[in-house]
Amino acid sequence: MAELRSNKVKESLSAGKIVTVPMGPMSSELIEHFGPLGFDGLWLEGEHGPVDFDNIPDLTRACDLWSMTPIVRVYQNEPAVIYRTMDLGALGICVPHINTKEEAQAVVEATKFAPIGMRGSFTSRQGIGVDDYLNKANDQTMSIILIEDIIAVNNLDEILEVNNIDIFYVAPGDLAQSMGLTGGAGSPKVNDVVDGALKKITAAGKTAGTLASENTLPHYIDVGARFFSFSWLPWLSDGAEGILKTVQASN
Repeated sequence: MAELRSNKVKESLSAGKIVTVPMGPMSSELIEHFGPLGFDGLWLEGEHGPVDFDNIPDLTRACDLWSMTPIVRVYQNEPAVIYRTMDLGALGICVPHINTKEEAQAVVEATKFAPIGMRGSFTSRQGIGVDDYLNKANDQTMSIILIEDIIAVNNLDEILEVNNIDIFYVAPGDLAQSMGLTGGAGSPKVNDVVDGALKKITAAGKTAGTLASENTLPHYIDVGARFFSFSWLPWLSDGAEGILKTVQASN
């Protein structure tokens, strides 16, 4: 029988390591280029991007080739959306706009089989050929919730009471908007709220995550966050800028 694939992001976090997960436009071909770079996982965008049920299998297969954890951000906190995404190959689920303890518990219910939750009983693509998959899968699946509204920050103490959430991820963009500061991610007022939420998550013994860049990463590590997503698009723009400057200097 086949062995159940391990969740590299969960393993690294359990070992006390800091995890960085690239996010941005992805195809199966591009994912294979990310493979040898050494990242534990990739963020596949199903809320603000084209990732959907018809391409999740191939995208997650490409991640599997390099033992990278495929994390899919779904577009709503709906059980069938969550467990169908997992059935098609996701090992991690990221759910947006979790504002209450009850909403966080609903994520657990959808991502975990009994006795932890009530995920629909089906052998995922990750479980093909795996003996007793339904009783093993909970160890390797990952639940990430987005704290991205000021109401969620205000309710954070209660949300943190929910068990089996692997990462409490503070998202600055929507948080700024909910604070009446549309486009204000990175402003001092929003940064203070983000830092406060990350510190509270860490103090509760939970794993905190957020969006970072090369410049902000050291600060958020000092604050206590251990899981980071970041856009790879600046690599493209920086490289293009360097090439074009060289060409223009020679013209």
